[in-house]
Order: sequence, then structure tokens, then C-alpha cells
Amino acid sequence: MNREALVQSSIAIITMNQHPSGGYIASPLFPTYAYSWLRDGTFIANAMDRVGKHESSALFYRWVHRVLKDKRPTVEALRHKHEQRIWIDRSEFLGTRYHLDGRDDRSEWGHFQLDGYGAWLWGLAEHVRLTGNRELLSELRDSVEISVDYLMTFWHYPNFDCWEEFPDYVHPATLACVYGGLKALGELENRRELLEKAALIKAFIYEHAIVDGHFVKSIHCIDEIWRPALRGVDASLLWLCLPFGVCDAEDPVMRGTVQAIEAELRPGGTGVQRYAEDRYYGGGEWILLTAWYGLYQAELGNRVEAERCLNWIVSKADGLGRLPEQSEDAMREPSAYHEWVEKLGEPALPLLWSHAMFLVLSDKLSEE
Repeated sequence: MNREALVQSSIAIITMNQHPSGGYIASPLFPTYAYSWLRDGTFIANAMDRVGKHESSALFYRWVHRVLKDKRPTVEALRHKHEQRIWIDRSEFLGTRYHLDGRDDRSEWGHFQLDGYGAWLWGLAEHVRLTGNRELLSELRDSVEISVDYLMTFWHYPNFDCWEEFPDYVHPATLACVYGGLKALGELENRRELLEKAALIKAFIYEHAIVDGHFVKSIHCIDEIWRPALRGVDASLLWLCLPFGVCDAEDPVMRGTVQAIEAELRPGGTGVQRYAEDRYYGGGEWILLTAWYGLYQAELGNRVEAERCLNWIVSKADGLGRLPEQSEDAMREPSAYHEWVEKLGEPALPLLWSHAMFLVLSDKLSEE
């Protein structure tokens, strides 16, 4: 399969797997992922915006609005507890994923995850910027302000990272999502309080989340002092540069982070793994993270390396034009692969987020 064929296949797969109400199922053939995540969905919607499918992305943002518009009492109750310094159990926070018809996910899988709320504000602002459709922003105002108040209050709380893990820590990649959402909306609507909070979050990251010249995977607060919790890198740290702009590609700390990712998480020289201790389905090379690495290289002007990432992704598509979540070619813990197959079944295929990030990288390289 060539690049253009995979572009068309990716658009078709995303389109076919968008619920009539707007949610994108994470993976249609992997029961564990039979939900729509705010984070994944936003990146998918942004990819559809990038290829001109604005109706699809607008439908997703309207779906998010329907999911969140009645959450004001919940958020106000949480904020009251925060102000009164009353303990809040993780189960009380808003969810990170929802059923396609908009119902809350009531499973025991962890829910408290802030990245999606920041990401969707960023994605919506990008959609408005690309389309000029400010009426949509007005239409979704209730859910936007619920999300803003939620993030402004709880941005520094420990919560699950973007891989649904490590809930006792604060994660720079998650903070990047929150920063990106508040900053994008603040710039779009000239809202000083959002821009000030975004600046505070950026300063917080630079003060507490750097070790040995690179951003760290996670931090935590012990005896009122913020310290590194997981000192290694996670490939999701690329988000601090793209798309959320906490730092630019030439930033020395970002360069140090990418160098650590290259040294620790690219065993085959192209595909990118999540983090060093990863055991999920053996800890393989992720399609979407390889696309992000390619986007970073494109941002630096390294087109040859970015094209190499794109071609590697194309090579991972099956005969039906489907991209998996991860490649099994280079795994960190091969023995764990079969453990996960026995637990959850064969790995996710297709993964819509993989298709989305392929589209974004392909579009980026088409611009140049």
C-alpha cells in the first residue's frame, strides 16, 4: 500500500467509525476500546480538519458538548470540596472516556484524567481558527466553560497519564494538554485569566519537571516539595513541543528530551516506544508516537527523517489499509505480549488515533 492509498483508507476508516452522534470509537474491533476518549477523539477530529473534513470534526465537538453540558453541578461540587480542602476520591472526578451515545463509563477502569479536557479545548480552538466558525464556539459555550473551570481548579492534581497509568503522579504531557487548551482558548478570545494560568503551568513544568537536561515522565509532591517521580522519558513528552507549544523544537530541554527518546525508545531506529518500563502487549513501537517524532523532525526541517517515519508507518498497514496501535517488530518485553493477548485478546486493529496521526504527518509533509 502506498502513501496516498493509506491516506484515503485512513479517512474512510475514521469516517465509518464515527458514531452518528459524533463520537469516534477508539478501535471498532477491540472491545476494551469500545469508547470515545476526549483526547483521542480530539486528535482524530484535528486530523479530519487537516484533510478538510470539517463536518466530521464539528460533529465530534458537538458530541463532547452533549456529554459535558450537564456536568456543571458535578464540577461545582468538586470545586467546593477543593476550596474547603475536603478529600476527593478519584471516582468523583469527570470521566476520561464515554460510551458512543454519550453515557458515562461506569466500569472500574480509572477515570480521572485531565489530558482530554485540555486537548478538546485546544482542538475546538484550532477548528474555529481553521474554519472561522465562531458560531460553534458560542453554541458549545456551556461545555467550554465547564471544562475551563475544571482545569483551572484541578490542573495540578495527580491523575492518570495519557496511557491510563500512574494515577498518583502529575505528568508533564498532561500539563501540556491543559496548557495548550487554556492558551489556545485564551488567545482566541483574548482572555487574560486563561493566558496567565497557561503561563503559570509552563513555569511549573520548567521549575519541577526537568532532570539531567530533559523533561521527565512524571513528578509528585512530597512534604510540599515537588520532585521527579519517574525520572525517565515518555514519548508523549513530544506533546510539549507539538502541538501544544509549551516549548519550541529548538529549546535545549526539548532537544535533550528527544535525544533521550532516541537513545531509549527507538530500538529499531525508526519506530518509537512509549517508555522504558512498558509491558503493554510487550511494549512495542507505537504508530502514533512515530508520527509525532516525524512531526518533530519536520518542525526542525529534517524532512528526510520525517519521511522515513511516514514510510515506516505506511509499511505497518495491513492489506485492508488498517493501522495497528503498535508494531510487534521490536518489543521491550516480548514475554508480556501473550499475557495481554490472553487477558484482552489480539491487539487493537485498526486504531483510529494511529490513522489520525498518520494523516497529520502526511499533511505536514505535503505542506512543505
